[in-house]
Amino acid sequence: MDIRKAVFAGSWYPAGAGECEREIGNFLKQEDIRSVSGQKVLGGIVPHAGWHFSGAIACHVIRSLADESPPDVILVLGRHLHPDSPNYIMAEGMWETPFGALEIENRITDELIKRFPFQIETAQRFGQDNTIELQLPFVKYFFKDVKIVPIGIPPAESALEIGKVAVDISTQLGLRMKVIGSTDLTHYGANYGFTPQGTGAKALEWMRDENDRRVINAMLAMDPLKVIREGLSHHNACCAGAAATAIAAGKQLGAQKAESLAYATSHDKHPSDSFVGYVGIVMLGA
Repeated sequence: MDIRKAVFAGSWYPAGAGECEREIGNFLKQEDIRSVSGQKVLGGIVPHAGWHFSGAIACHVIRSLADESPPDVILVLGRHLHPDSPNYIMAEGMWETPFGALEIENRITDELIKRFPFQIETAQRFGQDNTIELQLPFVKYFFKDVKIVPIGIPPAESALEIGKVAVDISTQLGLRMKVIGSTDLTHYGANYGFTPQGTGAKALEWMRDENDRRVINAMLAMDPLKVIREGLSHHNACCAGAAATAIAAGKQLGAQKAESLAYATSHDKHPSDSFVGYVGIVMLGA
């Protein structure tokens, strides 16, 4: 099969398997991230900055998807898009990670393409975007034999149906699916052209305690439409469509509530007048 090259390996995360494994081991030792026990995790929302900034949060969320019966396929949603952007999908082939390539579950992608309009990417022709790729080494490390369905989702109500239908198709095929939605939160500061509260400590506090909290609360309420509205009106989710569709898919899988495992900002690792918020959320079944 054709293999899509990992374009962020060696910069946003390590290029080699050994170095990736060491990073993952360090992430799993961090004690400031909550763990989930005794409940079935059906999906999650993860950040997608470089591993130095938010890799630990993403790692813990994806690891939490593991239970006594590993998934056959993981729906991975992401991409920086506008409401009028097309849907994107890689329909076949494989995607490179330092731990080996992940295969696309083309039985699901084939059916989705029949039902929804997509801009189809291939192993040779694709847009460079970090939101999905940065999750894939974690997916391959914790789920060696899993297949993926990678989709770029705009922040539009019409896109939510894609997540629900993907779950229905996996069920019809007898496949056990879980879902990941990739988004960072507020991008604040002159670097991002967004400074409604000026600069300094008060700006960071406003982002952390007010603006990010608005969209986090919508995610915890498992309200996909509100997540999209928050992202568009308050600039507090750069991939609101991916997060919202993950929630819609999670609910279709049977998720009944959501919990936050961790929240952090880039300022925690690299103090600056420009900073970004990150959250890790899991969706839980009965």
